[in-house]
Amino acid sequence: MSALNYRLLIVVLGAVFFIPFLGSAPLFDWDEANFAESAREMLVSGNYSRVTINFQPFWEKPPLFIWMQAMCMHMFGVNEFAARFPNALFGILTLLTVFNIGAKLRSERFGFIWAVMMLCSFLPHVYFKSGIIDPIFNYFIFLAVWHAAQFVGKSHESPNYVSPLLAGLFMGLAVLTKGPVGVLIPGLAGLVFIVLQRFKNIIRIKQLLLMVLAFLVTVLAWLLPEVLNHGFWFVEEFIEYQIRLFRTPDAGHAQPFYYHFVVVLLGCFPASFFAVRILFSRNEIRFNQTHFVVWMKILLWTVLILFSLVTTKIVHYSSLTYIPLCALAAVTAENYLEGRIKWSLLHRIFFFLMGCILGLAMLAIPTIGRNIALISPYIKESFAAEAIYAQVDWPWYTYLPGAVWLLGLPLAIFLLSNHNRRSALFWGLTPPLLATSLFLIWFPWRISEYSQGAALDFYSSVRGKKAYLETFYFKSYAQYFYSRKPELNALEQAHCKDKEGYYHVDVLRNWYLSGNIDRPFYFVIKNDRKAEFLAYPNVKLLEERNGFIFMLRDAPR
Repeated sequence: MSALNYRLLIVVLGAVFFIPFLGSAPLFDWDEANFAESAREMLVSGNYSRVTINFQPFWEKPPLFIWMQAMCMHMFGVNEFAARFPNALFGILTLLTVFNIGAKLRSERFGFIWAVMMLCSFLPHVYFKSGIIDPIFNYFIFLAVWHAAQFVGKSHESPNYVSPLLAGLFMGLAVLTKGPVGVLIPGLAGLVFIVLQRFKNIIRIKQLLLMVLAFLVTVLAWLLPEVLNHGFWFVEEFIEYQIRLFRTPDAGHAQPFYYHFVVVLLGCFPASFFAVRILFSRNEIRFNQTHFVVWMKILLWTVLILFSLVTTKIVHYSSLTYIPLCALAAVTAENYLEGRIKWSLLHRIFFFLMGCILGLAMLAIPTIGRNIALISPYIKESFAAEAIYAQVDWPWYTYLPGAVWLLGLPLAIFLLSNHNRRSALFWGLTPPLLATSLFLIWFPWRISEYSQGAALDFYSSVRGKKAYLETFYFKSYAQYFYSRKPELNALEQAHCKDKEGYYHVDVLRNWYLSGNIDRPFYFVIKNDRKAEFLAYPNVKLLEERNGFIFMLRDAPR
């Protein structure tokens, strides 16, 4: 097959598996709803220079991804499809990019295997159909590292001045997408490579200056106008937040040190199975671009170790490992197809056990959904105990993702043991791809019904009313997005500042609840707070559903 035909096939596969059903599930709090709401507010306010939440400065994230979402919302409307469409496009672009790099390094077959590993592995596939920042951030980081690998440690070769510019550009884009970690990770990876090279042939000064220049020009394109127009306050808050995120657990996301290792090993199956072979082996893996393998290992381990040390641990922090992990998996698969690798009984058992964990989890979800009464005695948390009784239908076909996943395992293992190499690889990758695709069609909106369905219905019911809406004692951004909240009016602006004169949502909430409001105030709490809020004057209970309490405070007469 020609390189052009490979590329066309990759585009078709990416479009078929990433784009359909993007809007079939509601946005999940916090991240998806957070970013989509910021994009919506850009459209409403016309302020594209900085990110806001509730139309107030939101310094946790830079604007590049939000700009992409806002552009899609301008084209497709304010909805879930538009919020997730940028990642679907970058999913296709990522598959094409890794194919092109793989084809240049070794062969079109190797590049295609690398792309297919990403397409068929569970978490990489899921993330390209999400509305979070990380897939695009990871793309820029990977390209920054890839272009750095073209000149770092090669000062003894002919001068290369294009790669430093591109490395700096992509580091800058990464910073504009998610923040300073966009330069931290490539910097750490480069430092590790230099140490492993024993500081030989490091880098030309001109190359370093070009990279720094490209980085600064890219970042300052947004940062300089922001500082000139609004001063340093926003930038200072942004930097302080990034430092705080590394030092302290954010939003209860404190997990054990090994958390990301487990997430990547199980969540990236089947690519993780192939990658483990090369991660812990030196003498049986042959690849004619040894520096490529070294850089992929460095990037993978840098991310895993860095975010294992960081106090805040969220599942998508380790998502940058997906591209190098799938690259290493493709190296193993290429060696397997060429007959250099054999799978022992222990390897086949490991493959089966890893596959069973996700397959059984897919079967367990509809089984639990159809038998809630069996698990309810074991749920002690009051909100969850009621949330699980949301009216969600789990028909027979919701068992298909788990069944497809599990039924493919024995066939793949049989083919592995009989050295039917191409068929073994095909059946090892295709069932997870089909199962993941079906899972994303049928499961997310059903899971959303348990976690937030009742609340989203209530937020949507307030849309268009001349009223206020907020949540108490649980963090959410969905109330703004699904109610299509307008900009703060004059009364809200007058009652949203703390003693230091800064906007604070809790100050605004207190005014809604006990101040002299001019319109009804709808609010949502969880079921362990009902008595506390009924004690307020003019407050009445509207509805209780699935662990949420919906209340109303009438405007004083």
